[in-house]
Amino acid sequence: MVKFLKYLRTETFRKHLIGALIGLTAFFLLIIFGLRTYTRHNESVVVPNLRGISVDEAIKKLQAEGFEYDLDSVYQVDAKPGLVIEQDPDPETKVKKNRTLYLTIITRVAPEVAFPDLVEKTFVEARAVLNSYGLKLGDTTYIPDIARDVVLDVKFGNERLNAGRPIPKGSIVDLVLGDGRGDNEVLVPDLTGLTLEQVKFALQGNSLTLGSVNYMGLVTDTARATVVSQTPTPTDPKVSIGTPINVALTNQQ
Repeated sequence: MVKFLKYLRTETFRKHLIGALIGLTAFFLLIIFGLRTYTRHNESVVVPNLRGISVDEAIKKLQAEGFEYDLDSVYQVDAKPGLVIEQDPDPETKVKKNRTLYLTIITRVAPEVAFPDLVEKTFVEARAVLNSYGLKLGDTTYIPDIARDVVLDVKFGNERLNAGRPIPKGSIVDLVLGDGRGDNEVLVPDLTGLTLEQVKFALQGNSLTLGSVNYMGLVTDTARATVVSQTPTPTDPKVSIGTPINVALTNQQ
């Protein structure tokens, strides 16, 4: 131990210590400057603004300025295909040369979606569902039906569109809705052989009314009398709702 302490006071030890310190300093300086050279310290470039231009034009700009790039695509209804809508890093950001820029573009091909079931939904519900599926509402047609503003049918390109059928996102579909009034005209039922009570029931079920009631021949039991003729007849064209139907009844068979 005494010899070691004496050695620390010698000229030789001081020379070795100074040499070691100089060597370590040179080593660390070499590492620092080497890393700066490797990472291109203070050699940065400004990211160009690529949003709103075509992907082809954006790629030309990136290649001219020495950038790498990576593309991703999304679909947007009513957006022009091939346009850059997002980029990372943001414009005017300073980055190293040869940095990879990530671009999001509008795809040219619309993805398909399975058409939802809209039949028997209200118009408001159907419109909300179409929006959620990225589909557009086209024409609305009303037909006689007791259900008001309820979807009765769906058309796509003049063809009936069933639930589950794949169609391109952004497609326009037409809705057929009920007008809430129902049909204004109905067929005349055949009342032959019915009693008067049965006639009243049949007419009520067809939204028609009872007109004149005539009895033919000797009628001994009006309750058992049955219809032998009527006007209008079942062979006549449709009549308006509420039209009175005249009947003639008899007990004779």
